[in-house]
Amino acid sequence: MNAAASICPVRVMGVVNATPDSFSDAGKFDDLEAALGQARRLIAQGADLLDIGGESTRPRAQPVPQALELDRVIPLIRAVRAESPVAISIDTMKPAVARAAIEAGATMWNDVTALRWAAESPRLAAELGCDVVLMHMQGEPQTMQGQPHYEDVVEEVATFLSARAEVAMAAGVERSRIWVDPGIGFGKHMTKHNLPLLAGLARIVDLGFPVLLGVSRKSFIGALDAAAASADQRLGGSIAAALAGASMGVSAVRVHDVFETVQALRVWHAIARASQP
Repeated sequence: MNAAASICPVRVMGVVNATPDSFSDAGKFDDLEAALGQARRLIAQGADLLDIGGESTRPRAQPVPQALELDRVIPLIRAVRAESPVAISIDTMKPAVARAAIEAGATMWNDVTALRWAAESPRLAAELGCDVVLMHMQGEPQTMQGQPHYEDVVEEVATFLSARAEVAMAAGVERSRIWVDPGIGFGKHMTKHNLPLLAGLARIVDLGFPVLLGVSRKSFIGALDAAAASADQRLGGSIAAALAGASMGVSAVRVHDVFETVQALRVWHAIARASQP
């Protein structure tokens, strides 16, 4: 067990998908009142921060026009910020959406393309002065699960994230603002790549940046357990993977089931602290 992980609590990022085509909760929160209600529930359940997104990045998801994405997320961010000081992350690859979200009250830019979607993204991230999550993805959502290939998935992901962090810092992003995400399920084979990457998370942690881990309801859980064919049947596997990440030193987990994850992490953390001399 990573010694730092046994001392430092893991933050919980609650997911609010303001989209009609999310893989896990399609259409449940795609209007303002429903999405705001979900945000309130996650805050009450103990979420340390919320990740709000208006464009699905599930495999084979279709791009969303910028204007529509803005309509989905900006009123929601404003409404949450009017009620709560909770940290808010905007899950987008588009610079204009990130800018509008930060101006509306978001505090973090979570970019699945690691600031590669537009040439101006690294510069804008520096200008906004917010925290930035750089995620690894091989390919793009429409094609990423076609034929993902790696010689050494852990080293290749680590090298990519280190390189993108260097790009961000060269553009002016402060090192202390950078987070990294190994991108479980993004351009990776269900088990051939995701499992070694999860087992090798210590290598990603050793890069020296806070690590955000997204394993909640992911398809690799269903590949391991035939009884978990649908996303809402993967709570146990999601918690198991989150605790594995916690034991290796990740700083936050991105989850749909906040109450259960917060409880599991509290118990894990209490046991880990009790084991310290």
